[in-house]
Amino acid sequence: MIPIKKSRLLALGALLSLLAFTAAAEVPTDPPVFSDPTEFDSPYFPFEPGAFKIFAGYEDGAMIVFMDIYHFDTRTFMLDGEEVECAILEEVEFEDGELVEISVNYFAESDNGDAYYFGEVVDDYEDGEIVGHDGSWLVGGPTEPTDPVETATAEIPAVFMPAEPEVGDAFKPEDLFPLVDETGTVVRVGVRIGTPAGVYEDCILVRETTQLSSDVEYKAYAPGVGVVRVAARGARVALYASTLVAEEDDDDDEEALKADEEGAARWLKH
Repeated sequence: MIPIKKSRLLALGALLSLLAFTAAAEVPTDPPVFSDPTEFDSPYFPFEPGAFKIFAGYEDGAMIVFMDIYHFDTRTFMLDGEEVECAILEEVEFEDGELVEISVNYFAESDNGDAYYFGEVVDDYEDGEIVGHDGSWLVGGPTEPTDPVETATAEIPAVFMPAEPEVGDAFKPEDLFPLVDETGTVVRVGVRIGTPAGVYEDCILVRETTQLSSDVEYKAYAPGVGVVRVAARGARVALYASTLVAEEDDDDDEEALKADEEGAARWLKH
């Protein structure tokens, strides 16, 4: 989520397809059970229909703005002959004030609390017109009239966020090399993170890597809010506004905040 120009990596991925290797990632071995998949209890991946989040920052010298929109409607996917209802998260990205991408993402939570990713439909824009759908993939492939025909087909959903993330946990939110590939590893927990939208306690820091390039991306997740900061080489994004609200902390000690921020800084820059 909140990709920083993930589509730029696709051409390189095609060249590297002959060098594919299996990423070292621990993922659940048992098939997930989805009894109530649109009720999210995961603290680091909350889902509240009608909510929104706004991020702002820069990438390669350009000003970028992201908006996350949590939809009320859902979409049903077939998995092993069973229907799984998925929540819909729409992401809209602007670069220097110009619309560059809209992606519609589908998520469900399993009975053990893991958040699963069922795919995304991506619309790339230039001058207000759709010019491509790079990175689109869905469990079961394109099944609705609005799905791009070039949408890749995944057999199973991917783990997007473990129920109780701990340092060293690794998971693959996207696993369709060489189209999309991503491995997330929890590198810190219990971190205090400041953003323009507020100060968040008990955050986790996740390092994201890909076989498609040597690029590394870091994301900070706050309980009750989800992603609050994103950092990669030449790019920084922070949460500026959100209707998802974490529990407030009474401690406004600026020195303590500064110390915690300095401790997390080396994980949030690359």
